[in-house]
Amino acid sequence: MTFPGIHDRPVHIEVFARTHVGMKRQQNQDSFLIADLSRSQAEGGFRLESDMAPEEMLIGRFVGGSKGALLIAADGMGGASAGAVASKLVSSYIYESVSATWLADRNNAPSQFASRLVEAVEEANESVHTSGMKSPDLMGMGSTATVVGILNDFLFVAQVGDSRAYLIRDGAAGQVTRDQSIVQEMLDAGQLTEAEALASERRNVILQALGANPTVSVDLTYHQVRRGDVVLLCSDGLSGQVSAEEIATATGSGHDLVRACDDLITLANERGGPDNITVVAARLDGEGLQEPGAGDDVGRRVYELP
Repeated sequence: MTFPGIHDRPVHIEVFARTHVGMKRQQNQDSFLIADLSRSQAEGGFRLESDMAPEEMLIGRFVGGSKGALLIAADGMGGASAGAVASKLVSSYIYESVSATWLADRNNAPSQFASRLVEAVEEANESVHTSGMKSPDLMGMGSTATVVGILNDFLFVAQVGDSRAYLIRDGAAGQVTRDQSIVQEMLDAGQLTEAEALASERRNVILQALGANPTVSVDLTYHQVRRGDVVLLCSDGLSGQVSAEEIATATGSGHDLVRACDDLITLANERGGPDNITVVAARLDGEGLQEPGAGDDVGRRVYELP
């Protein structure tokens, strides 16, 4: 199956990411990964990972091909270095799983891409859980995972935990994920106000993480993206300190993604930087995308797999 937009109406994707230890922690337990899935690195495909050397941290610009692009943000947890191991294992495993299954798939339909993303997250959970059970030093480790797949004008988000994804359109940032946390459930039930939620000592307590249990429930959402949209993933080290409005301002059309990521991390650190901070961003453009129009509201939309 082929789709218009790959050659005659391209989708241009610009990507970048930063991670920072913050002002209070001794170790960075966050990880990220960005990859052009349509081309291998040998073919000039772009890939950016959190453990690359500083001189390798370059902004990526490529045309979305028949297999799209992958963005991952993972926030690890666990004593000593276990959290860092978990988040790195999650991001690497998801990329390798998607590469092995989706790239070999003759069915390039968006629904098939969404299925592969969910499968990869579920398998990453098994891998982290098994690794934790085998090693006393890693026992109990876990990680959030927010995984974005971009294919033509489709955006899929597979999420476990409270690392967020925002879609910024026309100067406004809409959260397209829902925090899987105790505080979010209390907010939904009307038991807390927004102000009380921000001040709650339980705001970092999440309901599930990859590796904590043998199985996991993956939240899958979707959107159709428009020309000029920015997709931003972040760990709670950013979202806990910086508002959606500030994220929209930082990623405005006059700002390149390097500056946007740096400005957001600086802002979170100026407000205390109590946790590791990770920002992953993608700007979308090109004739393969429609201009934003009336009724193109941004929000969380659940995607049901066939």
